[in-house]
Amino acid sequence: MKTTLLFGVHAHQPAGNFPAVLDKAHELCYRPFLETLHRFPQFRFAAHFSGPLLDYLLERYPDDMRLLREMVGRGQIELFGGGETEPVLAAIPHRDRVGQIRALSAKLERLFDTAPAGAWLTERVWESTVAPALAECGIRYVTVDDYHFLCAGIEAAALNGHYTTEEGGARLGLYPISEALRYRIPFAPADEVVAYLEGHGGAAIYFDDIEKFGIWPETNEWVYGKGWLEKFVRGVLASESLETLDYREHHARERSRGIVYLPTTSYIEMNEWTLPAPAARAYTDLVAREKQSGRYEAEKPYLRGGIWRNFLSRYPEANWMHKRMLALSERLAALPANARTADLSRLLQLAQANDAYWHGLFGGLYLPHLRRGVWNALIALEIRLDKLAPRPPRGQYDLDADGFDEALIQNGELQAVVKLDGSASIIELDAYALAHNFADTLRRHAEAYHAKALETESPMRSDSGIASAHDRVSFKHAITADDLVPDAYSRSLFRDRWVDAAGQEHLLASYQLGPNVAIEHAATFRAPCSFGRVDKLVVVQGGRLTVTWFLADVPEGTFRTELSLAMPSCDGYAGRYILRGEIPCGFGQPLDAEEVTELVLDDRFMGGSVAILASRAASVRCRPHVTVSQSEDGFEKIMQAATVTLSWPLSAGAHEFSVALKIAQS
Repeated sequence: MKTTLLFGVHAHQPAGNFPAVLDKAHELCYRPFLETLHRFPQFRFAAHFSGPLLDYLLERYPDDMRLLREMVGRGQIELFGGGETEPVLAAIPHRDRVGQIRALSAKLERLFDTAPAGAWLTERVWESTVAPALAECGIRYVTVDDYHFLCAGIEAAALNGHYTTEEGGARLGLYPISEALRYRIPFAPADEVVAYLEGHGGAAIYFDDIEKFGIWPETNEWVYGKGWLEKFVRGVLASESLETLDYREHHARERSRGIVYLPTTSYIEMNEWTLPAPAARAYTDLVAREKQSGRYEAEKPYLRGGIWRNFLSRYPEANWMHKRMLALSERLAALPANARTADLSRLLQLAQANDAYWHGLFGGLYLPHLRRGVWNALIALEIRLDKLAPRPPRGQYDLDADGFDEALIQNGELQAVVKLDGSASIIELDAYALAHNFADTLRRHAEAYHAKALETESPMRSDSGIASAHDRVSFKHAITADDLVPDAYSRSLFRDRWVDAAGQEHLLASYQLGPNVAIEHAATFRAPCSFGRVDKLVVVQGGRLTVTWFLADVPEGTFRTELSLAMPSCDGYAGRYILRGEIPCGFGQPLDAEEVTELVLDDRFMGGSVAILASRAASVRCRPHVTVSQSEDGFEKIMQAATVTLSWPLSAGAHEFSVALKIAQS
């Protein structure tokens, strides 16, 4: 009996990614992949394209998309559906799951005259609660990892067909993707992969990122320059032991292997990445010991890491975005049906794109431009919702469920969110005209993989193939131990310190929300301290945010406040400081100055600026805030924000001074 190869590829680029990145991905991968397989009509396979990427390719590369249309038309390709903007379906409400799935299905039907029967699950994150939405939208089957099935107690030998699950009576087919194939394709020599398939039996199920076929390190030369893909396709088609089918035909032809209920999980690597650094290190040590003992393959189903939602616990910045998204989803759903327009739904869907919410070897939480894409959509949606259903100028709630309320102040031009955790610092500052959150930054987090950053580069080449990105240790930038020290607190705006006469720093962490003041768009805070008292007034007025401090009964010392400002240009050429009419440097360089009453951060990429205006001359220290993360290209430093610290030496007694942020479009 022949082995049936069910071959599938998933193509995705994050919403908000740079056009140059998409163009390079197309040049290195999407175009040569389509051109190669177009020459082999008998090789049948499945493909999934996320909605924003498909839109870009159709507009930018119509000739290559004609190849895709032709292959779909002749029955060579089965197009898979899923969420339009590639959300993790488990992380959004049922109503939004349905909206996302229907949006991509409608697009495929409109553009390719095909309604998808299968769907790609983002990052193969499985929770049983997603099944009803998929079934409601006409999806009959999805692909998940064989690991999901192993965790449910299914024997590995039985994972060469499809199963059925149900949730509340809604049925869905499940295909187990072979981990062995994921690690062989396209990294092992083509003839070895074909030989492995010939001895497989039943259905050999593969569905993985197309970016492995040209974008991952070394893969373009390997897959196309050295002809791996063509050799593989020719080998499969020439084999008398192999046949290729699409999933639709296989699902119709082959009977289900029976009912199965899968645990909440994702692929093995993801389950490790979701864990906090200490737990992740313990997990990897355990896995290493089990591999060394030879027990790993037998015990793998019982060595579980975390679940995808743990990213929201690990990273407060991701959790805040997520809870802001959920709140806006609720506001949109509360509108009358005729007010819930396609434009509003599109903005919500863009804010649900998965990449900026998590981090591992992949995932884009560490990439400012991907978080900015989410925030642009959130702010644009909020502007529209405020016009349809206006909000009060002040509010208080614990939106992110961390045990501390947030105070919200907004006037239709600016919105400031103050964290009531004792810091009275601003964790979100939205300029509606720019659709930008100036507090959108990321603290330095401890990561389990940071220990590898101090190792010698090790590309781990093989004479018979190439190394997967999972096995490589490489570097885009030189990393030192100082670069890896985690932050003790969040990077926010107006985080205050008192430095006593002996030079000892005291973080002001006891601010309490004061009574409402007569000013409508304002909030007051009071911090009783061992050295005196500090009152803090935050006011939003027009396009200006002003913070005023009133110090009473303080001894001689220095007052400092720190602002980590998210500037879209980061350390690029389009961002620069302007001081006394001169441009001393860009955001990526250090700047120290005395007797400063005005410092402008001008960002031509953003098309705007923020002027820091001090009522009393201050000493200013500016430094780029940089994090270290790992991607498929290696360890890299990424600038997250321009951190500006203002200091005022003070005599004993009472003092009053303020700092205003004046935000303007260019």
